[in-house]
Amino acid sequence: MPAADRLPDFPWDTLAAAAERARAHPDGICDLSVGTPVDPVPEIGQAALRAAADSPGYPQVWGSEALRQAILAYLSHRWGVVGLSQQGVCPVVGAKEAIAWLPTLLGLGPGDQVVIPAVAYPTYAVGALMAGAEPVPADRPDQVARLRPGLVWVNWPSNPTGAVADAESVRAWVEYARQRGAVLASDECYGEFGWTAEPVSALDPAVAGGDLSGLVGLFSLSKRSNLAGYRAGFMAGDPAVVQPLVALRKHLGLMVAAPVQAAMVALLGDQDHVERQRRRYAARRDRLQAALGQAGFQIERSEAGLYLWASQGRTGRATVEALAELGLLVAPGDFYGPAGADYVRIALTATDERIEAAARRIEAAWPAAG
Repeated sequence: MPAADRLPDFPWDTLAAAAERARAHPDGICDLSVGTPVDPVPEIGQAALRAAADSPGYPQVWGSEALRQAILAYLSHRWGVVGLSQQGVCPVVGAKEAIAWLPTLLGLGPGDQVVIPAVAYPTYAVGALMAGAEPVPADRPDQVARLRPGLVWVNWPSNPTGAVADAESVRAWVEYARQRGAVLASDECYGEFGWTAEPVSALDPAVAGGDLSGLVGLFSLSKRSNLAGYRAGFMAGDPAVVQPLVALRKHLGLMVAAPVQAAMVALLGDQDHVERQRRRYAARRDRLQAALGQAGFQIERSEAGLYLWASQGRTGRATVEALAELGLLVAPGDFYGPAGADYVRIALTATDERIEAAARRIEAAWPAAG
């Protein structure tokens, strides 16, 4: 069976009609559906990219020495990771590429199972299906106690809900995976943006006990550094997991462009631009959350990340339609699994002007709810 026949339809295609209605609004669309950055790439990243533009040779799949060192320094200083070596890191062509291909590159296939969050970024399931494996949704290890999966995905801060797990909860998944000989992959792409709870890495000694065996973290510069257009991410963890992946990626030509690697080095070494971006998103979050609260929306979890996970007391699709009439486009919760059907995901990744326009439209549409 061709791989495409195993996959669901691309979910964003189902938003075409709502997007058309939203674009017809006299004051234009406020697109809060996709978490794509709109703010400038920090100048230090642009400068590093320009300086490395004359890069005629093939880049290293494993990453340059400078990049590997920058990744180690970042994970140590920002996330408290210990015991990590250069053999345990590898740049990837955006974290989504690595997430989608991980089950295949781990050798999983028919008869294998991949545990994914019950409400989750669709690419976890897509990656499993691409490999011919079975995705199994679960929120807690006890829900899949009888399984022996080959791969376990965790994602905190969660996309879409923004939920954050404490060290004890993450540790329970680490222990579950180790007891079954499974790789635990932790998607931490939104980790820089904790609001009411501080994210913890699965690689943190408080979780992993200083032992990275069986663990791989996935990290991205798309959100922390507005670098989605560069396709810049990396994996880090157990060398026994990472190095075979590096070898396979060499065969497949999965290499990050050399100028992009140079930009990554500069941006991973600078936290000031991240703090500036945090302040931007915090202000947008506060404005949207206030408007939605006045309008009677319930915001659940959303402790971190770049989305508000909201319910209006009806199906998520009905809320999508109601907001489209106001010129707002959001993502229905059923994109992320059946458990999300009564919710919508509202992104903070719009300009200040569009966030303000969205907030005013919401407040005007539901003034009595407050």
